[in-house]
Formats: sequence, structure tokens, C-alpha cells
Amino acid sequence: MKSKSNLFENVQETLSNRLKPWERTMQFWVRAVNVYTSYKFCQIRVKYVKGKEKQERMWEDQHEIAADRIYSLCYDLGGFFLKAAQIIGKPDLAPNAWVKKLVTLCDDAPATPFEAVQFVIEKELERKPNEIFERFERIPIGSASVAQVHRARIKGATSDVAVKVQHPGVQDIMMTDIRNLKTFAAYLQKTDIRFDLVSVVQEMEKQVDYEFDFLREAKSMEKIGEFLKTINKGKPSVIVPRPIWGMITRSILKDLTTAYGQMILKSGFFHADPHPGNILVTKDTKVALLDYGQVKDLPDVLRLGYAGLIMALVSGDPLKIGKSFEELGIRTLTNASDNPIAFKNLAQMMFDTKLPPGVKMASPYGEGSSLNDVPVQSFPEELFFVLRTIQLLRGLSVGMGINYSCAEEWRQMAEEALSSAGRCIDSQRKNDKGIGKKLRFWRRKQRV
Repeated sequence: MKSKSNLFENVQETLSNRLKPWERTMQFWVRAVNVYTSYKFCQIRVKYVKGKEKQERMWEDQHEIAADRIYSLCYDLGGFFLKAAQIIGKPDLAPNAWVKKLVTLCDDAPATPFEAVQFVIEKELERKPNEIFERFERIPIGSASVAQVHRARIKGATSDVAVKVQHPGVQDIMMTDIRNLKTFAAYLQKTDIRFDLVSVVQEMEKQVDYEFDFLREAKSMEKIGEFLKTINKGKPSVIVPRPIWGMITRSILKDLTTAYGQMILKSGFFHADPHPGNILVTKDTKVALLDYGQVKDLPDVLRLGYAGLIMALVSGDPLKIGKSFEELGIRTLTNASDNPIAFKNLAQMMFDTKLPPGVKMASPYGEGSSLNDVPVQSFPEELFFVLRTIQLLRGLSVGMGINYSCAEEWRQMAEEALSSAGRCIDSQRKNDKGIGKKLRFWRRKQRV
């Protein structure tokens, strides 16, 4: 037992001191500044190069270099940077070079040694693992920023379970990471990115503590599972969980979209971390959502405000979108009446999965981004995980070659949510084609 305890303490010390807080801070800033300045230098060099193809090659080379550096930063330092990699490593947000590198960190982060895992289980459950489990696989199924998962079978059971074990000491290093990211976000917000990044990081900071409360996660899993079962009359399109590894399909993207629409618009309590490592497929081709460490409970005022925004997005009216932004507390430096096209494009980029014609990747911070025309001055922290969910769904759809509108898919749910709250719904909805339109969408996309 002493050797296990020593190993646990060594792992905990390695993680929490990986490096000491001031060393982590120094390492982060050295590496972050390295990536940032390399892009600024590339930006200057490109101005002196003629020909669009040559300029694009220069940017591609820069993205390759930066991808290696960002991957090393996230992998070497671990902690919150692994979660950051999950957020930005999607084909609709980041360059392809970044995505190829960072996507491997979704469920293949550095793992805690098995001996330390055994000690954690014994310490938390006050029994030795061999007293609880008939079988426990030493190699984890996957390892992420907060914990890793092992396949096991409880004694007397007939099916396997997934055992999630926290990395020792990781909570302390995450708080150090968030403080550094908050400072970096404040700088980028003032100099390069015209969006309220600080509020985004602050919301992530509030959610981090929840990820370490596995009891809360279990209750959240149970609550969401029961809600989806009830609203779908015992036949939910998304199950919570027992998963097996598999592939995402077009029908499963539809199931995911439906489930998230139901959770966000009808309940307000939703799974807020749908990256590819948390989405698996069962033997009967149903999708399973894993990892309920990040869940969000939207207050009704934001839930209904978002339902109103969905209706405004479907209508395509920039003035209605602007009114919904005001209701949600989203403040921009440009009004909808001043630049209606850019305002509409911004809303679609933030809150819809559909890409404009001819656009293969929606980069919020690129040269053609609507953020350049409509800077976001303030953004409600509580809406960040709705925004993140939209971006993750778009990332999945882009990766699968499907261009669809989650706003159109959620229109009916938004109507029902507003009606249930006694709020008036724009009569213009009668012009929509409704469910038939949605069904035709999925048939059409399956022929792609």
C-alpha cells in the first residue's frame, strides 16, 4: 500500500506541479507568444508577396508550423489546454492543419498510470478494485483533460461498465491555466479579435469546478436521460449511455440535432460538451452521449430568448435578429439597421450550423468574418455553452460533408417553447414548410 500511495502522490505532484504555477505560467506565455508573433510576422510577409496562390501557400505553411506548436503546448502542459484543444480543434473553426493535430487530443490525452488509478479507486470507494470488479482493463478506453475511462465489469453483473477516474491534482493546474487564458483573451480582445472573449473564459471558469464533481455529473446524466426518455415517449433518439465505439452517420447527426434542440429549448438543462470523443454509437445504431461533467442549466429568460432568436434566424430578418440579441443581452458596436447583411451573417455564424453558399469553413476570426463588421462588445457568459454546442454540431456536420441549418430543424421546438410560455409567435411562421421541409432535407442530404 505504501508503494501505491507513493506512486499516487508522485503522479499528483507531477500533475499539479507540471510545472509549478509560476513555471506553467512562464511556459504558457513563452509558447503562446511564439505562436502569436509567428502569425503576425506571416501577416506582414504576405503583404509583400504577389499572387493569391503564393499567399495561400504561405498561410498553409504557417498553419502547419503553428499546429505543431499548439499541439505541443496542449499535450505537454495538459490541464485546461487539453479542453481548449477540444474546443478549437474542429473543421469549422480552425485551419485544417490545426484540426488534424488537435483532434487526437479529444480522447487520447496523457493517461494516469494504472497503479495510481487503482489507488484513486481504493481511496474513493474504500475498497480494493478486485473486491468490486470481476474484471478491470488496465489500459484506458480514452483519456481526456479531467479524467480517463476504463472498461470493467462489476462482480455479479452480466455487462460491462465504464469507470471514470479523475487525474490526481489536475484541478489545481486547470485554475492556473484559466487565469493565464483570461489574461491572454483580454489582450486578444483589445488587439485582434473583436469579440467578448473574456466573458467566454469566465463562463468556462465557472464550469470547471462542476467537472470535478462526479456525483453532480451522475445526477445530471440521470436528469437528462429521464427528460429525453419522457419527451420522446420512451424512445429517445439519443441515449445516456452505455456506449461502444463506432462511427457517426447522417441519421445520427439528425438524432443529435433533435436531442440538443429538445434539451436547450424545452428543458434548458443540456449536455454541454458534444465533441467527437463524447459521442459514440451503440450496436443498434443509436447515438450515445458520454461525459456529463459539463452540463448547463439555462434560466427560462435565456431559454425563451434563444427560442425567439431561432425564430428570427429562420425568418432571415436582421431587425428581428437584432431585437433577439437585445433580449439575450448580446451587445454589438454595429446595429442591425446600420449593416443588416453583416448582422444577419454574424447571427448565423454564431447560432446556426448552416454555411453560406460556397463557404467550406466558417472562421470567426478570418479576414471575411462578420466580426470585423459587427464587433461583439459584450456576450452573456451563460450563453457560451449554447454557442459552443452550435459550433461543435457544425464541426461534426462539416467533417461529414453535410451543410444543414439547426435553426430550421429547431423551429418547431422553438415555437412550442414560446407557446408553452404564453408568448406570441410571429404569424410569418405559417409561410414555412414545416416538418415536410425538414424530412426532405434529410432525404436530400443522404444522397450527397
